[in-house]
Amino acid sequence: MASFATLWLCIFFLLCCAYAGEADYILYKDHKQHLNYRIKDLLSRMTLAEKIGQMTQIERKNASADVMKNYLIGSVLSGGGSVPAPMASAEVWVNTVNEIQRAALSTRLGIPMLYGIDAVHGHNNVYNATIFPHNIGLGATRDPELVRRIGVATALEVRATGIPYTFAPCIAVCRDPRWGRCYESYSEDHAVVQAMTEIIPGLQGDIPANSSKGVPYVAGKDKVAACAKHFVGDGGTHNGINENNTIIDRHGLLSIHMPAYYNAIINGVSTVMVSYSSWNGVKMHANYNMVTGYLKNTLKFRGFVISDWQGIDRITTPADVNYTYSVLQGVNAGIDMVMVPYDYPTFINDLTSLVNKGVISMSRIDDAVRRILRVKFTMGLFENALADLSFAEQLGSREHRDIAREAVRKSLVLLKNGKRANEPILPLPKKASSILVAGTHANNLGYQCGGWTIEWQGGSGDTTVGTTILDAIKFTVDGSTDVIYSENPDASLVKANNFSYAIVVVGETPYAETNGDSLNLTIPDPGPSTIQTVCGAIKCVVVIISGRPVVITPYIASIDALVAAWLPGSEGQGVADVLFGDYGFTGKLPRTWFKSVDQLPMNVGDKHYDPLFPFGFGLTTMPTGRMISAAVVRNERYGMVSLFINLLGTFIVLKTCCFEGCLFFEWE
Repeated sequence: MASFATLWLCIFFLLCCAYAGEADYILYKDHKQHLNYRIKDLLSRMTLAEKIGQMTQIERKNASADVMKNYLIGSVLSGGGSVPAPMASAEVWVNTVNEIQRAALSTRLGIPMLYGIDAVHGHNNVYNATIFPHNIGLGATRDPELVRRIGVATALEVRATGIPYTFAPCIAVCRDPRWGRCYESYSEDHAVVQAMTEIIPGLQGDIPANSSKGVPYVAGKDKVAACAKHFVGDGGTHNGINENNTIIDRHGLLSIHMPAYYNAIINGVSTVMVSYSSWNGVKMHANYNMVTGYLKNTLKFRGFVISDWQGIDRITTPADVNYTYSVLQGVNAGIDMVMVPYDYPTFINDLTSLVNKGVISMSRIDDAVRRILRVKFTMGLFENALADLSFAEQLGSREHRDIAREAVRKSLVLLKNGKRANEPILPLPKKASSILVAGTHANNLGYQCGGWTIEWQGGSGDTTVGTTILDAIKFTVDGSTDVIYSENPDASLVKANNFSYAIVVVGETPYAETNGDSLNLTIPDPGPSTIQTVCGAIKCVVVIISGRPVVITPYIASIDALVAAWLPGSEGQGVADVLFGDYGFTGKLPRTWFKSVDQLPMNVGDKHYDPLFPFGFGLTTMPTGRMISAAVVRNERYGMVSLFINLLGTFIVLKTCCFEGCLFFEWE
């Protein structure tokens, strides 16, 4: 009898264990389950407060453990210049992100938070990161494969700091250089911008061959979720005024400003950010027809839509005049995650009240949260929520800096080479008795990088780690060449020295967004006077550092050679590589260079098109001392007869290049 009772006790114990194991099983935490089942299961367990928390993104400075747990916050960001400490290391960043993440994981459902940052030309908020050329320079390269590699490198550096999400790329089509964000645009031509969306698979990884259109995809721990921005028409605002009204018919909007979004969505972009701007008077943050009707329903985008920084606040004029109305309009328009860096309690209270009153439907809330969870599950955040230091060595690595240096070389556009076609000045000789380097931007890394670098508006001086153009010149020239630097030399200095030639580096000082809006587009003082003083006395090459074309018509006659270097970033050596002929000039203008601001807006194809330099213009040079090897390769492949023909062909090419203002080259 005792043994029979014991048997039943054992069976009962096993049943209890089996039941307990089944009770502990949580479907949404099982990575082997289908994504849709996981989303459905988690969504069914969530309260309204937990759902609204997922829709809320706050600034890092406010993301204490108590705030994360009490408000059930789903996402955190670093705004421009928001860092855990000055010159913070990868380890400090990882520890900061993980501290916030642990607070999110300690909530009832343990939903990981998503941390985002503006890595718009490399991991630009982070000290010692590789700073790539801004998008306008990348547009000049016409090299999507290079841009893809930049995406790969940027993803690794962002992951090095424990961050899995970047608010990039900007795929605006800038139609007016007076716009303060023009340098964030690859081109005035939507086809160039479309080609450059190749950065998205660089950041996120290649989507699987059988993936459905519009489904977000992030390949693994070495990739980051990307964000196509700013939807849509941000580059077409009236007079180039930031956040202004884009006045254009539907056909124009869809044919100029929309095409890059088609590519982004096909490439599996995870998120889309809405523009501050309006379309024919309707704020995009409140535009249901475009955000829900077109982006979600027509284009079948299934990632999540995020607002811009305090974007819903600006639905009204002035901002915040009726915040509850703004919440209603923004969420009902189709915004899924709302960037409310500071006043998140008001947002959460207002949205909760609107749902409880039935003004915003629960189905709209569920759609938003479903999209957010889809991205988080796809990224693998539930399996790998906490970051480690496995990618720390990627931050500012030599390999990434070499890619950036290549990007600088390919982005340079040669606009003039010699005052007469048969007297080119570039490439410059490395060996000379003495040369003058002048200009405010020659020895200023902050100016060279531009806005969105360490600080939101950028800065001056050694703001991060990199190579200035002056240092690059000194490194490149022959050891016997005396390099004299003067930021703004007077006439006596120029005349008193027997300089072989001068390199003048001037341009715009850093800016971002509205602070960069300009109606005159002039080079700040003392840039113009430096050009006139130096170029009026000796042979000179002028290198323009700017986020867009600027006024150069008054000075161009006195300039021997003119180079548009855009905002090259941290690797100034790329400029010297091309000036001195180690590599040739290959860049093409990504946007029209005007004669006068009175012509603006002016884009290729316009009836009144009369530029100083047209879209696509760019003189070319060949690298010095590389002809024979190229001919030998052809010989090995085609034989001696072809070698003779190709040598003759090379001579013809050189004659053509000379006509454009290039240089005859010596044999090795």
